[in-house]
Formats: sequence, structure tokens, C-alpha cells
Amino acid sequence: MTATTLDPRRWWALGAMSISLIVIGLDLTVLNVALPTLATDLQASTSQLQWFANAYTLVLASLLLPAGLLGDRFGPKRLMLGALVVFGLASAACAFANSPGQLIAARAALGVGSAFLIPLSMSLLNLLFAPEERQRAMTIWLMANSIGIPLGPLLGGWLLDHYRWGSIFLINLPLVAIGLVAVALLIPAMAGHRSRRIDVPGIVLTATGLVSLTYGFIAAGEHGWGSAWALGGIAGGVVLLTAFWAWARRTADPLVDLKLFRSAGFTWGTALATLASFALVGLLFVLPQLFQAVQGADAFQAGLRLLPIIGGMLVGAKVAERLLERAGARVTVVIGFSLMLAGLVIGAFTKVGDGYGFTAIWVSLVGVSIGFTLPPMNGLALAALPIERSGSGSALIQASRQVGGTLGVAILGTVLNAAYRSHLDVSGLPPAAADVARDSASAAIAIGSPGLTRSAQAAFVNGMDVTLWVCAGLAVVSIGLALGFLPRRTRVADEQVVTINA
Repeated sequence: MTATTLDPRRWWALGAMSISLIVIGLDLTVLNVALPTLATDLQASTSQLQWFANAYTLVLASLLLPAGLLGDRFGPKRLMLGALVVFGLASAACAFANSPGQLIAARAALGVGSAFLIPLSMSLLNLLFAPEERQRAMTIWLMANSIGIPLGPLLGGWLLDHYRWGSIFLINLPLVAIGLVAVALLIPAMAGHRSRRIDVPGIVLTATGLVSLTYGFIAAGEHGWGSAWALGGIAGGVVLLTAFWAWARRTADPLVDLKLFRSAGFTWGTALATLASFALVGLLFVLPQLFQAVQGADAFQAGLRLLPIIGGMLVGAKVAERLLERAGARVTVVIGFSLMLAGLVIGAFTKVGDGYGFTAIWVSLVGVSIGFTLPPMNGLALAALPIERSGSGSALIQASRQVGGTLGVAILGTVLNAAYRSHLDVSGLPPAAADVARDSASAAIAIGSPGLTRSAQAAFVNGMDVTLWVCAGLAVVSIGLALGFLPRRTRVADEQVVTINA
């Protein structure tokens, strides 16, 4: 599709995709609000509560790349419709689950739907929009991905106060229904590239490798980096993905075309977008705990207090869109990571007595920085994809961010927990109570001792500050990478498409 044959409904089609994507962001955070209720109503153990989230994450990681390949081969529209149906049915199954096992299985089915929706909707930006329009389209796409994140605690908290816990999943159904109608009517049917061979060995190697690597990071966050599950999962993932790399170099039509990495735009756009996502994951990991354990907010109020991140992203993306045209990706992204560094450093000086006003300032600044970095870098990577590789290339971008986000939670969770436990005063507590207090600040506060509460709050804030310093260090690294590897004046729209036969 060229600029002279652009579909006139493309912006409406983008709206259709955005509706579909809101349910994914919503589903990521709404579960967290319901975990205490699920533990009681379903008599779920701590391990089962963790698997409510992990089942979704592992299935998503394993299917992203095959989903992108199938989109390239059969066309994205039919697969997106199928993914929405799966997502809707899985949401209903979650809502009416009667046991932890049923809910875990339904959450895994949600991962199937998300694994297709995310890369295929992103690939449509390459198929529907001219290069000069893609940056604006990418910004809208990312906002749709993000806006559901603060809505999860807001809607989830309200629904749990008034209805059964299954209602938090039923809210997906109206959005899925709207998305189905909108995708069916507004997104044009596009033929796939049937000549492409399905790389079965590549699918097996990447799927098992990404699952193993992701599971290793999850296990590291839960049991420590020295646990056998963590080390085995990470080592197994590295071996399998290395085997895939070797396979892709010698097969004629691999799942991931390694020639994509000849493009600086694709390579560094993907890498820097992953680093920006790492910082965003860090914020979303620590902020709800700060709001609830230290500042006394409930789940609904915690969702409200996340809104400055989204507001900052909207403002940052709008300003960055204009700056990108004038100064290019390199300047825009360096400014973005510099703003991120400033916001994280300010946040790293948080004290227990600081109110939400101080938090809102530095959180908004980091939100602006995400708007400066994520859309341009995703756009730069997307612009480097040939049309026939839009699905698999988009899936690779998203798989990198998925692994980076999981790694971020594992690393930042380890840093936070280590700093928290080293500063927590549990002297005088029975051993069982001390173990509970060390689990989290919320658990320590629930014990009800005023002295322990003060110690837990101070220890958590100290751990959060250390975590933000780690994120700030990554922002410095990102600035260096952007200065060293992004072309001085390259704009997203000017990135040359990598040809498969090059």
C-alpha cells in the first residue's frame, strides 16, 4: 500500500484498534486489585495467586513471534477478529471460574488473545499509514496501550466495592464487542504473503526459549537470583534463543529475518524502546505500593494517582511529535531520556513525610519523558520493516519489550526487597511475624504495630529510592546509546526500509 492508495478509513481503523487495545492494558492491572478477594473466595494459595499473572505472561511471551508470522502469511484482519473472540471468551471464563485452576487456565487463554492483538495491531500501522503519518499513528497506538493501566485499579476498585469479583473481567466484554464490530467494518482486508514458509523449528525454539527466559526472570523475582528455577530458566532460555539465532542464519525463510538488524533504526529503536519500557515498569511496580503502604490510599485512589503518568505521556508525545520533524529522532530521544533522568533523580529523594504533590511532580516528569522516547523509538523500528515482514517484525519489537519488562520487574523487585529488608527493624517480633513483615511493607503494616508500621514505611521508601537510582543509571546508559548510535538527523519517516533480498 502506498501513499496514493491509502485507505480513507485508516484513522477510523486506528480508532478500532485502540478500542481493542484498551482491554489489554486494563487486564494487566485490574487483577492486582482483586488478589486479596481471590485469595479468600477461591481459597487460592500464594503460589496460585502468582500464577494468575504468570500464566498470562508466559503464554504471551511464547506466542508473540508466531502470531506475527501468521499475520504476515494470512493477513492481520481475520486473525485480529479471532483474537478478540478468544479474548472475550477467556474474559467470560475468568469471570465465572470456580477454582484457582480454572482461573489460571482462563488467564492463559487471555494471553493467547493478547499475543495476537498486540503485534498485529502494531503491524497495521505499517500497512495502513504513509511514513509521514506513522509517528502520529504510533502515538495514538501507544496511548491506547497505556490508558487501560490506571483504569484497571479505578474500575476494579469500584466494581469490587459493589459487585462480585468476576465483574472485573466482565468489563472487557463490551469493549471486545465494540472492537469486533469496529475491526470488521473499518479495517480493510489485506492479503497475506502465502509464499512464506512457516518456520516450525524457529517457532519451537523461540517459543520455548522465550518461555524459559521469562519464567527464569519470574522465578528470580519470587525466589532470588540464586534459585535453581531462576538459573535453570535463564540458562535454558539463552541456549534455546542462541540455537534459534544459529538456525535463522542458515535457513531460507526464518521466523525472524536477521537482516532487520542491519538497520540502525530497527536495532536501536527496539533496544531504546525496551529500556524506556524498563523505566515505566519500574514506576508501575513501586508507585502503587508507595501510594497504598506509605500514603494511605486505597486501590481506587492509587489508580487515580497513576493518572499523571498517562497525562505526562500525552503531553510528551505531542511535543515530541513536533520536535521530531524539526530536530530528528536523536535529539528528541536524548531530551526524553534526560527528562527521565531528572524525574527519577528527583523521585529518588522521596521521604516518608512527602505528600502526593511532590510525587505527582516527578511522576509527571517521567511520564513526559516516556512520551518523548517510546513513540519515536517504536516508530523508528517500525519504519525499518518491509511490508511483508510487518507482523513478524512488530512481534519482535513487542517480544523484546515483554522480556525487558519481565526482567525489569525481577531486577527492580530484587533491589527493592533487598533494600527494604536491610532497613526494616523487626527486633522484638516473634519469628513468624518477622518473616511476614519481611515479605512486604503492606504485610508489615497489616500486623498493626505502630512502631513496625513506621519502620516498614521508612524501609520501603528507602528501597524505592534505591530502585529509582537503578532506573536513573539505565537512563544515563540510554542517553549514551542514543548519542552514539542514532543518526544525527534521521527522522522516523526517513528511515530506509530493509529489503529482504538485500
